[in-house]
Amino acid sequence: MINRSSKKKIGFSDFLSGEYARDYVRQAVSYEEQIAQAVELLKEADYVLLGAGAGMSAAAGAQYGGEFFDKNFAEFQQAYGKGPYMQDMYSAGFYPYPDEESRWGYWSHMALIAGIDLDVTPLHRTLLEALKGKKVFLLSTNVDGQFEKAGLPANQIFATQGSYRKIQCKRGCHPKTYDAEGLFRRMEEARRDARIPTELVPRCPVCGGEMTMNLRSDNYFVEDAAWHEAEDRFSLFLSECRDQKTVLLELGVGFNTPTIIRFPFEKLAREHGNISLIRLSRSKAMVPASLGERAVGINADMARSIADMAAGLTEGRKA
Repeated sequence: MINRSSKKKIGFSDFLSGEYARDYVRQAVSYEEQIAQAVELLKEADYVLLGAGAGMSAAAGAQYGGEFFDKNFAEFQQAYGKGPYMQDMYSAGFYPYPDEESRWGYWSHMALIAGIDLDVTPLHRTLLEALKGKKVFLLSTNVDGQFEKAGLPANQIFATQGSYRKIQCKRGCHPKTYDAEGLFRRMEEARRDARIPTELVPRCPVCGGEMTMNLRSDNYFVEDAAWHEAEDRFSLFLSECRDQKTVLLELGVGFNTPTIIRFPFEKLAREHGNISLIRLSRSKAMVPASLGERAVGINADMARSIADMAAGLTEGRKA
């Protein structure tokens, strides 16, 4: 998909940006006009760089708290109470579990429900089908693997923050991760009263120390060989598309980690007149006014926005 050339490659570290736009606006045009503009930009583009955040999974139907959490994590609420931690999957990850058996009891269950067994891909499939014929690459801060499940080849994905499928040495003593699906399923079957048997607690095969999820949370996060290969493919895609008709399609990215997708997308669009930005979000789709007609910020239900854009892109495709 990517042509290697002598052109200087844009490294991931060069792509990242902490510079936020100082001219954000909520565009004063109708939803229908914005959809039409977005469809036109995408039709004209040869390259589409997707940038997916947590809002994409949420729009697709992923659930993390409320009744869903009460139903699927009742065992943990019974063990630890329904205090501030045991309200949703994210907060429960910070609970001070008393031992490794308890910590892995939670994380193995959470990894299966939130990622490995999660399938909310119909919306992802709708988007990918609409983008057929374009050169597409995904940069994502999500760790649930939904775009790959929806059919986007793994070699067109750079998931910078890790994966629910992988574990690593807690101290990052060596640059390797381990697929833990089989282990997590054994933990799921053996768990009792929110704890797993001691013999299932993973230990680092190199230093013998504790292991943890391969999710970026501190300086010990392991960027393994697969991570660096994905980084290289992303950099090559950037280097190729920067001089082509390109759309940056941002999906549910807020201000939690804006230096990875949101701010860099704005920077790319500012620096390259051939690059446009489409930002989809329920409430945070402000765009830099300086980008003019090269930016569309749609504050609406993303499932609706994606469906409407897909309809516009595929209209007339089949005669």
